[in-house]
Amino acid sequence: MKPEILSPLQASKLLEQGAVLVDIRDRADFLREHIPQALSLPLTEITTGKTVEGSDQQPVIFHCQAGMRTTNNAEQLMRAASSGNVFLMSGGINAWKSAALPIIEDKKQPLPIIRQVHITAGILVLVGVIAGYAVDSRLFLLSGFIGAGLIFSGVSGFCGMASLLQKMPWNKAAK
Repeated sequence: MKPEILSPLQASKLLEQGAVLVDIRDRADFLREHIPQALSLPLTEITTGKTVEGSDQQPVIFHCQAGMRTTNNAEQLMRAASSGNVFLMSGGINAWKSAALPIIEDKKQPLPIIRQVHITAGILVLVGVIAGYAVDSRLFLLSGFIGAGLIFSGVSGFCGMASLLQKMPWNKAAK
């Protein structure tokens, strides 16, 4: 049995009736922005066996950024909730914001690591292309190196740039 899918408006109505909303995104993403009533329980913790507190008494609604993680992990999410009353919110927090529902945002928190990777990779590729034309054609290799790194990251699941960026001082914000 799969959980029922709710629109953000349906989820909002169920929250008014006491449902528990669980955000399965990483904690850094949650700290940057989240739905006011949401509890943070990252998928990485759910996969290690952590469960939703209070889920035996109330319906539980899970959400992520755009809905893919909740859909792809529906069986694990159902096991994380004690009650059989489990729902997935379609479209995640992106759909919630599109429906003009309230969020809590803390712009003092760092950007999500994946966005930092995209920005850094884009800058390095652009610098490599400009420097390759303006200075020395061997500098095109910088763009090639970044492209190869992105391919490796996609294939292996390991991103060296993300690991490096996580160690940067701006990503050590107080929780």
